[in-house]
Amino acid sequence: MHVVAVIVGVLFVLITLNDAFQTIILPKTVTRGLRLTDFFYTIVGKFYFGLVRHVRRKHLRQSLLVAYGPFSLLTLIGLWALLLMLGFAFVLWGSSLPFHDAMGGEETFPTYLYFSGVTFLTLGYGDVTAMTSTGRTLAVMEAGTGFGFLALVIGYIPVLYNAFSRREISIVLLDSKAGSNPTSCELLRRHSEAGCMEMVTPLLARFEEWSAQLLESYLSYPVLAFYRSQHDHQSWLCTITAILDTCALIDMGFAGPNTWDCQIQFQSKATFAMARHVIVDIAYLLDSAPIPDTSRLSEDRFQFIVHDLKQHGLYLDTSPEAVERFRRTRELYEPYVAGLADYLMLMLPEWAPTERVPDNWQTSAWDGGVKHF
Repeated sequence: MHVVAVIVGVLFVLITLNDAFQTIILPKTVTRGLRLTDFFYTIVGKFYFGLVRHVRRKHLRQSLLVAYGPFSLLTLIGLWALLLMLGFAFVLWGSSLPFHDAMGGEETFPTYLYFSGVTFLTLGYGDVTAMTSTGRTLAVMEAGTGFGFLALVIGYIPVLYNAFSRREISIVLLDSKAGSNPTSCELLRRHSEAGCMEMVTPLLARFEEWSAQLLESYLSYPVLAFYRSQHDHQSWLCTITAILDTCALIDMGFAGPNTWDCQIQFQSKATFAMARHVIVDIAYLLDSAPIPDTSRLSEDRFQFIVHDLKQHGLYLDTSPEAVERFRRTRELYEPYVAGLADYLMLMLPEWAPTERVPDNWQTSAWDGGVKHF
């Protein structure tokens, strides 16, 4: 008996089953541990994104980034299956269990690995069979493990894509409120222009709930952070950053008595707290270090936002106290979104649109360009 091989095989099986159990079933805490999945995404993610950064063709680079989420998930599942088959093969080989090979082959490690693979995948060819009760018992255990593993994977993927679909619905719904490339200035401008600033409160309430759902989904399925939206200029990071920017502007306060002011201020603080919670926890889970970012909003762009909103009947409080409060609020989240944007290769939104472009719903490939309504 090769004791070392048996020990290695048992460790392979236990570590892999524990990792799959924690990834698929066990509720998560906000921690980074020495888990196989964490190690996999750290190594593979950095290697993959490192290669993509050197791709010069924009469309090819975008296609590679879109493929990473599903690709990494399938690779992880394949890695789990391979390690389980290797683990059982090491146990069988290390135990020197006799086998009957219909082809007359020798009892070498490749034969044990073949038997392990056929058993784990429940193929049941019968050309290689165990000849002892111990071997048959291990074969039954492996077949049960393979069957259970397949059932978990089948149940895991639909849940994952259901969470992805729920995430995208709110992102798409923000189109008509803040533009297809959402910005905080556009969101406030459109509501003020329409004379319905009171509707910003339920909008922020919806995104407070969306942020909570996002946090729960990403804690359970961190791979979702790598899944990209179907439309250009849209992403979960872009959306949540635009919402945080909006809350930061609202926190400055507005001049003049407004019937909607108290409600919007209260809801803005609640939404900001939840959205910032998401950003900080996800940055920690993905090991994405915050990057001090001072380039997103220049003084000129800030004055543009103040002037643009003023033209549409919304007067921001620009007193020194309000401006200082605005600066401190931005410091609470901008380093984290900058770090995530750099790591995931996602674009962060502008504070205000640099030019007026049609929303996604105003364009159609059938018209060969832009259709205005």
